[in-house]
Amino acid sequence: MPALIFALRCSHFQARNPPMAAKSTRPTISDVAKAAKTGKTSISRYLNGEKHLLSEALLARIEKAIADLDYRPSLMARSLKRGRTRLIGLIIADITNPYSVNVLSGIEAACRDKGFTPLVCNTNNEVNQEQHYLDLLRSYQVEGIVVNAVGMREEGLNRLQQSALPMVLIDRKIPDFACDVVGLDNTQAATTATEHLIEQGFEAILFLSEPLGMVNTRRERLNAFHATLARYPGVVAQNAEVPLAENTLLENTLRQFHQQHRGMRKAVMSANGALTLQVARALKRIGLNWGSDIGLLGFDELEWAELAGVGITTLKQPTWQIGYAAVEQVVRRIEGVTEPIREHVFSGELIVRGSTAR
Repeated sequence: MPALIFALRCSHFQARNPPMAAKSTRPTISDVAKAAKTGKTSISRYLNGEKHLLSEALLARIEKAIADLDYRPSLMARSLKRGRTRLIGLIIADITNPYSVNVLSGIEAACRDKGFTPLVCNTNNEVNQEQHYLDLLRSYQVEGIVVNAVGMREEGLNRLQQSALPMVLIDRKIPDFACDVVGLDNTQAATTATEHLIEQGFEAILFLSEPLGMVNTRRERLNAFHATLARYPGVVAQNAEVPLAENTLLENTLRQFHQQHRGMRKAVMSANGALTLQVARALKRIGLNWGSDIGLLGFDELEWAELAGVGITTLKQPTWQIGYAAVEQVVRRIEGVTEPIREHVFSGELIVRGSTAR
């Protein structure tokens, strides 16, 4: 089955009274058999690759009938007859997140290589949609699920525990839920980023994140940040939590940090790409320039990072590889591998630009 991506959008499935579909004129296997002057069994043999069982004359008639009718067999129906759908469900919290887009590229490539088709469900961070899409994917008889939980709320994550399907989580773990996880080595990445800022001579560093909640990625990065700076008692370590939409709070947090440490080299470390964008905008609004007035380092490589001012230093995640590895693991579970639950982590790569230069 070719690897295609079907985006299943909320509005399409929530119509209470959908309009009646027009009667299909799509040709059937019976139509092909009639045009080829043979039985459906011969057509099935042709479609299943058993052409050696058919005569040359019959092959020619079948091929002509298929071409004349523009017949296209239902891959779904054929798969179900063999007891396999070759479908993998993908639940994404926010498909507009650059991290999710890059991960999706690796997922699609792995599905194509493994002979599966991904069914993509974008929840748009709407709490009620996770269960809706789980039910929908079950109705499509997917063989496994990959959950890209970036931005997913706790309620949605908890509902995933009710699914008995093979499942792999990307980026985030679910508390008290034994499940394979693929993502970044957050301790290594945050340690690398923090040590870079120290080596560049920054004397006060602010770690900014969205509200921690139970999000393990944010907590692991924050813990590594504090653990690293504990070895450097001369460097001031601060952290703050700011929701993405709270522009005034973000501006006040940055302004206060800058004023509180006048005369010192200061830097901000942003915990993810979406927040880095908001930090960059807020710094512009309050008149601070990264690279001169203040340092700036953000998790996730962003396309615009090298173009913004003197460039923004980033901690790049191997997002394509993460997506590919997640599909590899869920396919292993689909095929019956019963090894212990595993966490597959990748190292991050520091991309140094002018925002952290001496």
